Amino acid sequence: MGSRKRNSANVNKELRKDLVSASLNNCPTSPRKMRLIADQIRGKKIDKALSILKFSPKHASNRLEKLLLSAINNWQQKNPESDIENENIVVSEIRVDSAGMLKRLRPAPQGRAHRIRKRSNHVTMVLDSLKEINK
Repeated sequence: MGSRKRNSANVNKELRKDLVSASLNNCPTSPRKMRLIADQIRGKKIDKALSILKFSPKHASNRLEKLLLSAINNWQQKNPESDIENENIVVSEIRVDSAGMLKRLRPAPQGRAHRIRKRSNHVTMVLDSLKEINK
């Protein structure tokens, strides 16, 4: 039984060998606000995505810009002989998942208290070559 699981893990590892990803964990921004920016750059080429993030007024775009630069750096580490300007690299996948919440109390009228949920998120970004996607 253990060998089947190991074989499956090795097959998945081989499939994801060419993918380059970067992740941002426990980012103290609500997932809904982060998804607004993530949806704008999904499927875009990296130079276009960087310009969208740089000129966006949203607070979450600064964090996603750093994450994209990290993913680009990871791509260059895996492909040292290739030039990133000549390759058609796109943000093939970007996921924003909910992370833990900090629960706080805010005073309310008549001695009551309301709960404030300070949300955070996990972001995973995957870069891929455009010609490999079109195959």
